[in-house]
Amino acid sequence: MKMTVNEELTLLSESPERTLALGEALGRALQGGDVVALRGDLGAGKTWLTKGIAAGVGVAAEEVTSPTFVLMHIYEGRVRVAHFDAYRLRSAGEMLDLGAEEAFFGAGAAVVEWADRVEGALPEDRLDIEMSVAGERSRQIVARARGARGRRLLAALAGAGGVI
Repeated sequence: MKMTVNEELTLLSESPERTLALGEALGRALQGGDVVALRGDLGAGKTWLTKGIAAGVGVAAEEVTSPTFVLMHIYEGRVRVAHFDAYRLRSAGEMLDLGAEEAFFGAGAAVVEWADRVEGALPEDRLDIEMSVAGERSRQIVARARGARGRRLLAALAGAGGVI
């Protein structure tokens, strides 16, 4: 685990189960109004991390699937989580048309896969996570805090570093 002064944390997850555990630690810290913006190629582990986040708010990880074709799923747990997949979206405006503002600024939290495709729709205060394939089962995870909420979530990840 490496944490730098510019509010960035780099972790190496050596298995999908460990990525799930990292997401669960993040989910336990998730509060209404929090936004987690996920970036990474196909197979980088974005949905595995989201399954863990859902487990951390009390939703069975098995209930979480990538909303690629429906664009959004809602999971009801300790905190309501809106799970977006922006892969098929062409603009930030399309993201906002889905009701993203309510998810970003309402009582629930949001996780956005393929966040780089809808950057302009995302709130300033968030946690950005870039995931990349580091090996057959391992993934590099770089998290960056953007604002106070992002710093709080980053601290939760840093605290979970020993788990990973």
